[in-house]
Amino acid sequence: MNAAPFSSLSADHQRLQALVGAWRGEEEVAETQWADRGPASSDVLAEVQFGGLFVVQRYRQRRDGTISFGAHNVFGFDQPNSLVTMHQFDSMGFVPAAPATGAWNGSELVLVRSSPRGSARVTYTFDTDSNYRMRLEFQPIGSDIWQDMVSGVYQRVSPSSINGF
Repeated sequence: MNAAPFSSLSADHQRLQALVGAWRGEEEVAETQWADRGPASSDVLAEVQFGGLFVVQRYRQRRDGTISFGAHNVFGFDQPNSLVTMHQFDSMGFVPAAPATGAWNGSELVLVRSSPRGSARVTYTFDTDSNYRMRLEFQPIGSDIWQDMVSGVYQRVSPSSINGF
């Protein structure tokens, strides 16, 4: 099966290319039921798949020199519903019933996913081609308050500087 060239992708699929690359981040983790408060660092490696229709992102967070969290995210664009999608599989082991969905607002991508535990909202803000900010928030079932979980700033790095994926 031949992959479609990037030039034939929809503009919405092409926007996902902002995620592509090797990134290193400095994060602040909030106190939650799943983690203690404190600093973390992370490595993110994202690449296009299937001719640019999807972006596969591998994420690894370190705290105190140890891998504390990992995730494998698959971003796509649902054309019939005009939504960006993100399927996430992570080291917490929760099986997602449905992907996070959302949309671009200028240089910001906001995705929300609901589960029996509550809702998670992740915001990616692309300041330049070489850096972005990410903020992950959680809203427990029955609450209307979004709680900070993790926020970080990520810089583009050489893919060879990221080891272990």
